[in-house]
Amino acid sequence: MMNWNTLISAKRFGLEEFHEERIENRSEFQRDYDRLVFSAPFRRLQNKTQVFPLPGSIFVHNRLTHSLEVSCVGRSLGNDVSKGLLLRHPELQDSFLAEIGSIVSAACLAHDLGNPPFGHSGERAISTFFSEGKGMSLQTKQSNGEQLTPAQWEDLTHFEGNANAFRLLTHQFEGRRKGGFVLTYSTLASIVKYPFSSSLAGKKSKFGFFTTEEESFRRVADELGMKKINDSPLKYARHPLVYLVEAADDICYQMMDIEDAHKLKILTTQATQDLLLSYFSEERKLRMLNTLNIVSDVNEQIAYLRSCVIGLLIRECTQAFLDNEGKILDGEFEGSLIKHISEKPRAAYSHCAAVSMEKIYRSRDVLDIELAGFRIISTLLELMIDAVRSPEKAYSQLLINRVSNQYNIKAPALYERIQAVLDYISGMTDVFALDLYRKINGNSLPEIS
Repeated sequence: MMNWNTLISAKRFGLEEFHEERIENRSEFQRDYDRLVFSAPFRRLQNKTQVFPLPGSIFVHNRLTHSLEVSCVGRSLGNDVSKGLLLRHPELQDSFLAEIGSIVSAACLAHDLGNPPFGHSGERAISTFFSEGKGMSLQTKQSNGEQLTPAQWEDLTHFEGNANAFRLLTHQFEGRRKGGFVLTYSTLASIVKYPFSSSLAGKKSKFGFFTTEEESFRRVADELGMKKINDSPLKYARHPLVYLVEAADDICYQMMDIEDAHKLKILTTQATQDLLLSYFSEERKLRMLNTLNIVSDVNEQIAYLRSCVIGLLIRECTQAFLDNEGKILDGEFEGSLIKHISEKPRAAYSHCAAVSMEKIYRSRDVLDIELAGFRIISTLLELMIDAVRSPEKAYSQLLINRVSNQYNIKAPALYERIQAVLDYISGMTDVFALDLYRKINGNSLPEIS
């Protein structure tokens, strides 16, 4: 069984060469949060698609606003779980258990940092470039004798934003300090939803770390006393706080996508109200409807209902975590916390998910941005991969010279060069990727004074 005393550690990943000892009120986990907020990859989330196209006349959620909201919900979940655990385990009063809210809120900020532009279509574009597109040629031995290992090939054909986030946070990019963001071990472990290698990803394409970061994750997991399930290929049980990060994400994207769909008139007001009211008992519905009658602004009505649902789901997920603490610490808990809440809200959540899939995620606007994103990323990948495979060509040199020096685009090994390309493209905003695509295709030229 995993132990709370070791699971929550303020030890930082890597050496913090520029760290100065100082006395301050912030805990180490609050420093993680602040470090993420002030980082360039976090700022770039403001121009990355969440679901709906950006920008528009109606402001909808982007990756930045989504991450901030997930962090707020995660903090509430963490604080509530912390209180429950401390009541149950008074012997842990002097431990870091009271910091769970800070750890989860920081992990929630970082959970989407590895996602490429254009939402989940960006992930699919990258993985299918290698599994179905022109990148398939990389599976065979190259003319210069280079060849990818089976594990490296699995990384590419199952490209996953979660694994890319762990790389972004821990990898030492060119000219940067060792340890990446130098976050605490507990914050890093709380981000990894799928704590196993890509060879175990299967058809769902979900895994937690690339082969290049496998030893980094092993170091974090072993330090925290996470349960190891398999050594080769590597697999661990989840860090318990991952369930809270996942629940915060599940709650926010479901509720906020519905609210955005209402603003964009994909869902009618009545349909949206019915979806949100379905979480509650008849008695509670009547009280909520009375409140709606004194609010004339329709968007405010939906916001009120949405906040009520979020509050309910926070309470339900907190209770599900506390009820299953033993299984979670044993590494035997299955599924997300949402799947273990009470029957009525669980059924309402499943219905919302079904409606979202039918009405929102398959709407024309959403599909159009996914199609465009797929084309843009596939084209950029094709050109950049060709450039690092044949760097001696004149056009290759033009492309390579455009890449930031922090990416090791001239690495000696083929896989490292490919990873540098993926680091570069996945870090782009939607606007930057579109602008580069247009310039490369000659559709847009820089202004000449």
